[in-house]
Amino acid sequence: MPFKLNQDGRHRIPRQKHRITNPAAYDAALRQRGSLTVWFTDEAIEGWRAEPRTTPGGQPWYSPLASLIALTLKAVFHLALRQTEGLIGSIIGLLGLALAVPDHSTLSRRAKTLEVPHPQPRRNGEAMHLLVDSTGLRLCGAGEWLQEKHGTKTRRSWRKLHIGLDAGSGQIVAASLTAKEVDDGAEVGPLLDQITGAVASFTGDGGYDQDRVYASVAERHPEAAVVVPPRATALPSDTAATAPTQRDRHLQHIAEHGRMPWQKASGYTMRARAESAIGRFKQVIGDGLRSRTDERRATEVGIAGHALNRMVELGHPNYVRTA
Repeated sequence: MPFKLNQDGRHRIPRQKHRITNPAAYDAALRQRGSLTVWFTDEAIEGWRAEPRTTPGGQPWYSPLASLIALTLKAVFHLALRQTEGLIGSIIGLLGLALAVPDHSTLSRRAKTLEVPHPQPRRNGEAMHLLVDSTGLRLCGAGEWLQEKHGTKTRRSWRKLHIGLDAGSGQIVAASLTAKEVDDGAEVGPLLDQITGAVASFTGDGGYDQDRVYASVAERHPEAAVVVPPRATALPSDTAATAPTQRDRHLQHIAEHGRMPWQKASGYTMRARAESAIGRFKQVIGDGLRSRTDERRATEVGIAGHALNRMVELGHPNYVRTA
């Protein structure tokens, strides 16, 4: 039973069982994730060198695409900057290419200002169903060394990652990194600003049950439905009888049919895909940030989302429920 409803009695409810209907294609996609040819493509080789400058100043050797490829390899294979430099050099050497290898200091500087490409809107113009969620990412630093060397425990610092997921494609279409004190509802506007296409619905957990969330969605996408579970102590608005809001209609449906039927009728159950995306982020990329400045951490998160989207494009499992 999803989303902590009837938590005390959940142990009596058997877990659902599913079967993958495309095991061969999904197995091939998993193998491709470790292939260097997926990340170091022919397009990357052609666009490796930087365009000639037309203004006074030094001529850059590497294009932003070269920096993006190098930092993507760093994130996917969990490498440090110097090891990334060595990996790029070995690939270029094995391919026999006459390309310059970006050094680790250059990659560190480029990470501060690198623009990570966002997923393109759907070609058919169909509006997306946006799923949002947040999680914490710890800051890697001296804390691990102190605990291993001296056995001391320090209060870990961490940042909050906010993501927006396209429910149809499974791709991360928006992401932002904030301080741990920032509320989830306060980051809805910046997430929506990163989306170029139309939004059909906005779905989040109970932490997004705020007036400013409804206002942010209505300001940018007036026709979008907001699917957020009201709190247990929620009350209808003053205009619920004459001009009910979306939240008022949610409250009315829950009062008449119950919370579980509302979850199925409103499509709230799709929010589990956002939780799966966060689990995939921490499983594939990791649960920590290795960069030392906020600008580079934002780039690190953007590149991680870019890499995960590429993995989703290679293939994803299709499930059918068996029990």
